[in-house]
Amino acid sequence: MTHDRSLDRNEDCTPGDHTHEPEARVSDYLRLARFDHATKHVFILPGIALALLLRGDQGEPLFWNILAGMLAAVCAASANYVINEWLDRDFDRHHPQKAERVAVQVALDVRRVCGLYALLALAAVALGVIVNGGFAVWILCFLAAALVYNVPPLRSKDRAFLDVLSESLNNPLRLMLGWAMVDPATLPPVSIILCFWFGGAFLMNTKRLAEFRDITAEFGQARLVLYRKSFAHYSETRLSVANLTYALLCVMCLAVFVAKYRIEYVLLFPLVVFLFARYSALSLRAGSLARTPEKLFHDRWLMGAAAAIAFVFGLTTFIDIPTLDLLAEQHFIDLRGFVTFPDAGSGQ
Repeated sequence: MTHDRSLDRNEDCTPGDHTHEPEARVSDYLRLARFDHATKHVFILPGIALALLLRGDQGEPLFWNILAGMLAAVCAASANYVINEWLDRDFDRHHPQKAERVAVQVALDVRRVCGLYALLALAAVALGVIVNGGFAVWILCFLAAALVYNVPPLRSKDRAFLDVLSESLNNPLRLMLGWAMVDPATLPPVSIILCFWFGGAFLMNTKRLAEFRDITAEFGQARLVLYRKSFAHYSETRLSVANLTYALLCVMCLAVFVAKYRIEYVLLFPLVVFLFARYSALSLRAGSLARTPEKLFHDRWLMGAAAAIAFVFGLTTFIDIPTLDLLAEQHFIDLRGFVTFPDAGSGQ
């Protein structure tokens, strides 16, 4: 593994010491918002599809709701990224890749950072209100979740296992944003909400496992703890067991949802299992892509599985397959045609 010089450059920097950093430009502040991460809002789409399938057309102006809702989600996520990168700047300097983030490398004006956060958050809420009141509530929850995750004294990202569960809460929140675009008066089934939550926890925990393996191997766990306090309580075994737990819970909740609401989705199971297996395999590689989820599109097997899941999900959402109903009914294999059993009254 190649030694990252960015860590050497920041080796002697103490928290809060930004005296040698260049002054920020407008483009540097915009980089804080990470607009290139907008692809993560793909998790909103299942919420839209499921609401249409299970609740039908509720009379909402769907096209405009989706347009304004997606813009609101992008603004809310970007506001969250701004506060995340600003508050993490003194910790990110100890991370091989994150040491190159703009908040670490450039002297930013806290007033402008706060102004950018406020502008994006207000835009998200305003667009949310345009969609409908229910959607606006979930936008506020999306913003609040980031404050719990990032801002002291709560700062859940510093607490082992709670960091994963609080970060992955964005997954079911995105699901509910999509649902509220169609039907703001109800919530999705609890089973699918938990499925999205545990699925997100699997992804975030896998990222931590990859970081733990790589950074500990090269720099030691002490350096990793300087980046994130929660790593003081992690080990490769604990993270691996947590990965298995989140994956099993995700599939369990998906099975409950499929059995109750849409048996056709059972066809997704082999693809979901392959996706989990592939992502787990990536986390075990040196310099794993799992450390940077926004770059996962470079793995063709992972993207192929994701595309297949999207395709099958689309088909099975709107196409009924009555034969699959047999899977939701009770059936017993009768052996009497193959084996002779003694008569119950014969005394044998």
